Amino acid sequence: MTGIRAIAIVSVAMVMSACAPRFQEPGPAIAEPKIADDAIVMADGARLPLRAWLPMDGAPKAVVVALHGFNDYGNFFDAPGKFLAERGVAAYAYDQRGFGAAPGPGVWAGMAAMQDDARTVARLIRARHPGLPLYLLGESMGGAVLMTAATSESPPDADGYILSAPAVWARTTMPWYQRAALWLGVHTFPWMTVTGRGLNITPSDNIEMLRALGRDPLVIKETRIDAIYGLTNLMDAALEASHRFDARALILYGEKDEIIPKRPTHLMLTRLPPSTAARRKIAIYGTGYHMLLRDLKAEIPLKDIAAWTADPNAALPSGADTKGVETLKAD
Repeated sequence: MTGIRAIAIVSVAMVMSACAPRFQEPGPAIAEPKIADDAIVMADGARLPLRAWLPMDGAPKAVVVALHGFNDYGNFFDAPGKFLAERGVAAYAYDQRGFGAAPGPGVWAGMAAMQDDARTVARLIRARHPGLPLYLLGESMGGAVLMTAATSESPPDADGYILSAPAVWARTTMPWYQRAALWLGVHTFPWMTVTGRGLNITPSDNIEMLRALGRDPLVIKETRIDAIYGLTNLMDAALEASHRFDARALILYGEKDEIIPKRPTHLMLTRLPPSTAARRKIAIYGTGYHMLLRDLKAEIPLKDIAAWTADPNAALPSGADTKGVETLKAD
């Protein structure tokens, strides 16, 4: 029986090692990164599609570079980018590796690669607009990328951060059965894909926008298990980084968010360094969903963002920064 058990253990180990998570590593550096027409060309030659929304009248007063959420891509910022451009803010958004029309759609690129790309994009866009304040905006997964990058040894060259519902749903705040299912899935069938059908989750009240996303071929509809595993690792790191996140920041969250729960968000906000509280604003929107910047009432947080880029110290037009974080305690 001992021999049979040993064979069984070895067999299971071989199967699990054969089903290791798949990640796409950046290639070796072959050239200096650059902006080339409608893309950022990274050092390894990867082309990350770039979109821009620039003021039509006069020079911009500030610059915002936006990072999209999980399974989305740079087009998420189309309406927000136009809104900001009309108010004198130059806006940019790019497809992160593994999403949209960037290399390896559906395959997780890894936190380090995503951080490095954010640093590179910030540097290149900064060079295009010398002398202007530059803010990095991250929605959901994009917010987690920025939180971990900002607290790394080499933070991006940014004057501040705008985090919309940052993805901080770490394992420590998940039920045990979700953690167990993810571990089992990524070590047995990491290539398997899942969808969000049947979860009965409402990401936004903007139904027409959601329908358009459903028709968009660049929005990922079926997600690899190992990509979810990679995202969870990123969320772990983002929540852990919160106690070191001392940068100037505007953090936005909708109380109707069904994607990133209230409990981890509340935990993240209460962990932020109290010594630098004056450098950030926390805006909580009672009618906001996860896709806060594309909701039917998106104009409210977008006006706050525009005002904050003009004067990060002034009160927000909506008054959302006067609502206490205690409202986000888990129900």
